[in-house]
Amino acid sequence: LGTVNAKGPQDMIVYVLNRNGRVESTNYRTIQNLTNQDVPEFIKAEFADFYRAMFDRVMEIEKMSSIVTEYYWDMGWCDPCSSDPVPLRELRELGCEWLKGNDNDRPEEGSTFITRLHVRYDREHFPEDIVFQETGDKQFIQGRYIIRHPWRGKAKNEEGRAYFAGLPKRFEEEAKTTAKLTGWPIERIRAKQAGYKETGKNPDE
Repeated sequence: LGTVNAKGPQDMIVYVLNRNGRVESTNYRTIQNLTNQDVPEFIKAEFADFYRAMFDRVMEIEKMSSIVTEYYWDMGWCDPCSSDPVPLRELRELGCEWLKGNDNDRPEEGSTFITRLHVRYDREHFPEDIVFQETGDKQFIQGRYIIRHPWRGKAKNEEGRAYFAGLPKRFEEEAKTTAKLTGWPIERIRAKQAGYKETGKNPDE
């Protein structure tokens, strides 16, 4: 790792393409972010700040001694696809020489996998270069942070009134989850929630 001229910790993102399964470190602990978490509506407009704070919090808890698996997936399958699959030509240029087929074809399902690892390192916490290994694990990994927009109409029946009565508890659970993930003061989170609920949009907009 390039630490000789570094002034403080550095972040590094590692992408690994292979055909045998998820990749992890053998000489440092490899972990995953908490996922499938319900978060407040305002996070949509502040997701970059939210994710940075969450990663900072993970590094604090792990004492900057672990590597985070942020993503692992099959390059030949997605549901839904956020963008067009990478064609075989580009994958071969990246070193996937085992792939056969026309340049513009997508890879076959199960033929190529991608692992994304995120590490924050310095000389004290990562004195050795990272050693990687294929695990054979093919359980997909991705971070999911769920925003559930509440209905802002009027309650016209008992079910509707019960729904609105349950919202404060839900909002509080979302606030506590966000505070746990990011380390942000919960008072700040509650204030942003209140502003968003009143206007139906981010209170800072």
